[in-house]
Amino acid sequence: MKLAQGFLTHRSKDGHYMISTGGTDFSGIVRNNSTAAFIIECLKTDTNEKEIADKVMGHYAGAVRETVEKDIAGVIEKLRSIDAIED
Repeated sequence: MKLAQGFLTHRSKDGHYMISTGGTDFSGIVRNNSTAAFIIECLKTDTNEKEIADKVMGHYAGAVRETVEKDIAGVIEKLRSIDAIED
């Protein structure tokens, strides 16, 4: 799975944003917290939930795998709801 082609990301001093560029049913901007931003950046290349979890565990010291996997599933579910994921 990976981030759908109709979406771009932008990082600024104010945060991380995902923008629909057209060709999708979703029209708007999504502002992401740091964890969601990290997950979305992982989705710029073809990956799976296990690989993302491994990267998150390596990036965030003290992270609990069970919590990480739950957070990843939640972010992916929300991205799927706006058709921002390609399988």
